[in-house]
Amino acid sequence: MKEKNLQKVVKSKSKKVSEERKTRAKIILCLDVNGDNPLTPEQTAKKCKVHRESVYRIRKEFVAEGIERIILRKKRETPPVPPKVTGELEAHIVATACSAAPDGKSRWTLQMIADKMILDGYVDYISDVSIMNTLKKHNLSLT
Repeated sequence: MKEKNLQKVVKSKSKKVSEERKTRAKIILCLDVNGDNPLTPEQTAKKCKVHRESVYRIRKEFVAEGIERIILRKKRETPPVPPKVTGELEAHIVATACSAAPDGKSRWTLQMIADKMILDGYVDYISDVSIMNTLKKHNLSLT
């Protein structure tokens, strides 16, 4: 990306360009020593309304990794925590909710279904909220 591209990012009205990207581009433009009037990191921080440590960090990233790393953030390849409720577990939850209630009970409760999933060995732990969200996803109600 060149200076003109950075200016396009800063002036963009598109919702696809986040404020963070605009601010980062503005910081790089303010610090540009080849520009008309380069600012110090303190002046840049004041102008861009960020902490001066942010300016130092962005400048350091720019020098080490280039302009693309500053403006275009790397997308996460995998979610931070894999989902606990997989397709197989989801099927067991729905099947249990649709089955007859245990002896002595008039209906299944969310906690009873969660306990059954744990006792049957499908998961080590699952909350009643996860059960509720799974049933809600399938438009099922325990009432």
